[in-house]
Amino acid sequence: MVEIEIYAKGLRAPDKLLGLNLEFGAIAGLHYKLDTLHDIMFIGSENLTISLQEIASIFAKLGLKSCFVGQTHSVAHTLTATQLIQP
Repeated sequence: MVEIEIYAKGLRAPDKLLGLNLEFGAIAGLHYKLDTLHDIMFIGSENLTISLQEIASIFAKLGLKSCFVGQTHSVAHTLTATQLIQP
């Protein structure tokens, strides 16, 4: 499972949402939800072959500049693979 968070100014405009719904609806195993207070979309995919470039190109096709928020590499699957952040 791949999970990413994307910010794109103007994302909540009705025409942009319709376009994203059409584009993402055609990708099998892709799920998304929108932060209703911000221009942020959360995307989860069971399809590990989808790339960040493909997702960014969908946003660009609709005239949106996407910014990936947080880590975009694979998430550690075990607690021993993580590191505690100390102040």
